[in-house]
Amino acid sequence: MNKTFLSAFLLAALSSHTATAVDLTKATIIYQNNDAPLVKHMAAVLADDIERVSGVRPAVAADRAQGTTVILATTNHSRRHRELRGAWERYAIDTEGDALYITGSDARGLAYGVLHVSEAIGVSPWYWWADVPYVATQTQQTARDYKENYVSKSPTVKYRGVFINDEDWGMKTWAANNFEKDLGDIGPKTYDKVCELILRLKGNMLAPAMHTCTGAFYSHPESQVMADKWGIMMTTSHCEPLLFNNAAPSEWTKERDGEWNYETNSATILKKLDNRIRETAQYDNIYTMGMRGLHDEAMKGSTDPKDRARTLEKVFEKQRQILTKYKHQRADKLPQIFVPYKETLDIYDAGLRVPDDITIVWPDDNYGYMKRVSNAAEQQRKGGSGVYYHISYLGTPHDYLWLPSTAPMLMYHELKKTYDAGADRYWLLNVGDIKPGEVEMQMFMDMAWDFSAFSYENANRYQAEWLARTFLTSKDNMTSRLTELTAQFQFILDHYYRLAWNRKPEFMGYEFEWSGERLDALHDTDFSFDDGSAQKRLLDYENICEAYDMIERNVAPEQRPALFEMLGYAVHSACQMNRKFLYAQLNHETGSAVYAVMALNAQDKIEQLRKQYNEQLDGKWNEMISEIPPGFCAKYQQMPKLSARSTDEYRLPDDQRHPDLANKVDLRTLELAPPFRLIEGIGTDWVGLQLGKPEANRSDAVSRLDIPIESDLGEIGFTISCIPFWPSSGNAVERFAVSFDGSEPITCVHDCEEWSHPWKLQVLENRRDFTVTFPNPTHKRQHTLTIFLKEPGQIIQKITYGEPKQ
Repeated sequence: MNKTFLSAFLLAALSSHTATAVDLTKATIIYQNNDAPLVKHMAAVLADDIERVSGVRPAVAADRAQGTTVILATTNHSRRHRELRGAWERYAIDTEGDALYITGSDARGLAYGVLHVSEAIGVSPWYWWADVPYVATQTQQTARDYKENYVSKSPTVKYRGVFINDEDWGMKTWAANNFEKDLGDIGPKTYDKVCELILRLKGNMLAPAMHTCTGAFYSHPESQVMADKWGIMMTTSHCEPLLFNNAAPSEWTKERDGEWNYETNSATILKKLDNRIRETAQYDNIYTMGMRGLHDEAMKGSTDPKDRARTLEKVFEKQRQILTKYKHQRADKLPQIFVPYKETLDIYDAGLRVPDDITIVWPDDNYGYMKRVSNAAEQQRKGGSGVYYHISYLGTPHDYLWLPSTAPMLMYHELKKTYDAGADRYWLLNVGDIKPGEVEMQMFMDMAWDFSAFSYENANRYQAEWLARTFLTSKDNMTSRLTELTAQFQFILDHYYRLAWNRKPEFMGYEFEWSGERLDALHDTDFSFDDGSAQKRLLDYENICEAYDMIERNVAPEQRPALFEMLGYAVHSACQMNRKFLYAQLNHETGSAVYAVMALNAQDKIEQLRKQYNEQLDGKWNEMISEIPPGFCAKYQQMPKLSARSTDEYRLPDDQRHPDLANKVDLRTLELAPPFRLIEGIGTDWVGLQLGKPEANRSDAVSRLDIPIESDLGEIGFTISCIPFWPSSGNAVERFAVSFDGSEPITCVHDCEEWSHPWKLQVLENRRDFTVTFPNPTHKRQHTLTIFLKEPGQIIQKITYGEPKQ
């Protein structure tokens, strides 16, 4: 190490000081030539970012410089902050005299330290991907007067990143026809930008796009080079063993390679996997172990889960031999994951023996509900556990590929369950095309970095606060404007997510996918113009559109494209999709041509919004939304048929209608004591009654909650709507009990089978309804409904009562 460089670090480390201001525009950024390649790269990145906010690009030099300096080093090349040595991805920032010191426990830790400074001086992680401009605020540090002493913790989750998926109508069309026209594919130019974004969000891994429409990641070798440049590790989805994408024709075809069946074609499969690890051994990767069928299909061969388990155990053994062969390390020293996704969970439950050092990555059910968390025995595994979570999905019962709509509190609640059960090793978010899901991706990555910063009290406010900080400017009266802007964003987001909770925009056609001709057709909705629920939904959308428009008018002109990309497009498009279907329904009910025209106008406005998205900023994002994503068989993007006369031809079948009754319990008025509590930001009315904290293991504790009811009916029916969580462990059952005026309790059991029709209804509407009826022969008016807690963690979102429905 250069002696001048070392002495500067040592002198500062031995002195006690408070932070002093440094003018970064006059500094030389220096690094050690023999430090990690990422350190040198980050010196250039910091220079770029300083120039972005100041117009002045500082010099970059190796080893030494005179005058004001920014000194970058990992602890292996510095005596500063020795307490960081050996830690995972930590960093320290010190300003002293005319120097800024950024020290990393490792290369990525150093990178996060650099990007901490970049964000502090006004460079958003989304400066490129969402076009967030630098607009100075009075709360920010400035490049000309930077002052800070800070030491980070290690991240909450060791491996953190995203999966680009279902890219057919977004990322692929944009890259092939716009950003990488020469290549005609998603390739190194795109992955350069993706990996930069991941690093700026303090992530460290990427699962690349893998649909058949896209060239396999390794078919463009420079893509891996781009990932390595940014220090991003490659991982793969649940169906890509050892970095091998069998969905890509360049990787595997039946005609060339035979059946993807380990029992009959293991030699060919193993040769493919062997070649892939040999080609990629020089890079840091996270390896998906085991195998499924082609793409998202189940394993070929025996359908008996026990037979499949024995096959997978053979696969594990061979795969680990390949890793040891090329990585020159014992397999148990390499990061490996096993994802019990879909049918693979049945195989796991049939007794699959997963090597103890492999991380089990628990998936959600594709709709935001975690299928499983680690039990007490699994929490002791050396490999630990992780999470695979969706905010975008292609599949039955219906895709949601278009607009972001996963409630922040649902995401927090489900990730907290897994984290409390030890899932701190690996978190992967299926983000679809990244856009327009930027805000949800930001929240997920921030939780993965520091989960302790989130709670039931603040999770629902996070996105509004983040947006308010992002779109605050120096011309504003800071304190009052921040409070005002946060409240405005909170109003929009609360109603936007609540409306989507009750029915996502993509689900407004009420069709199912891959479910038979009757169910696959477009239908009218369950919202009623007779009881006013349809009018209220339309009015709520109109109100949040107006609230958005007011914010857009008041932000700086250069901020408006970013605001539209991250919020405005989704809010206005969701509104118009609802207008299309609700006014088409009103046309069916009345035969009025007026409502037909209103439905057609809404469809036109959906296209106008898409055109605005694609054409703003000189077409930078043209074809990112190439069409309203149809998936493989969705119909919501189509125009429903209209009628010149009233008709019930499109009426929703009765078995898909809510069994709500005339009167509703106001959950907010209940007097609660632990273990019962209210959670804001979830449920049909945006508040949920939690029946105890979620637990991984079954509890025999019994608690009760008495709810006053007024009714003099001779028979009183109740509909209790719950959020359709899965049991926390494989041997548990979600259940609670209810009684009326001290009657024998009736147990309500959530025992829905995945892929069944009742399950499909649940995930499309985020509710599982239980109906119970009690006699009231004396017609007395005052009653008590009692809820008995049987399994902790369930959330009741709505209780209605009245005359039972026949």
